[in-house]
Amino acid sequence: MTLRPQVRDLIDAGPFPDEDADEESIERTEQLLDRITKPVTDEEAQALATVFGPDDCYGMSWTLLHLIETAPGAHTARYPAHPANPWRELLNNRVAAGEN
Repeated sequence: MTLRPQVRDLIDAGPFPDEDADEESIERTEQLLDRITKPVTDEEAQALATVFGPDDCYGMSWTLLHLIETAPGAHTARYPAHPANPWRELLNNRVAAGEN
């Protein structure tokens, strides 16, 4: 899997913290997310879809979603479902809505 170092760093940091996390964790996640430039590749988009946390994370989940949607194949992509993660479901629903 060929990912840019900035993308790899965010993925290696693990899922986004929830909004109850300490300020340092949230700031670190924001810094890592801000280092990734658009557009992302299809491969990077699939990998990035795995780092959504349980909530909005002060808007960073929306930023991540929009970053993922910059991938060239974003309008036809399918992201692996995860029962505890509504963000991947939202990504798939947005793809499905674009197909109609």
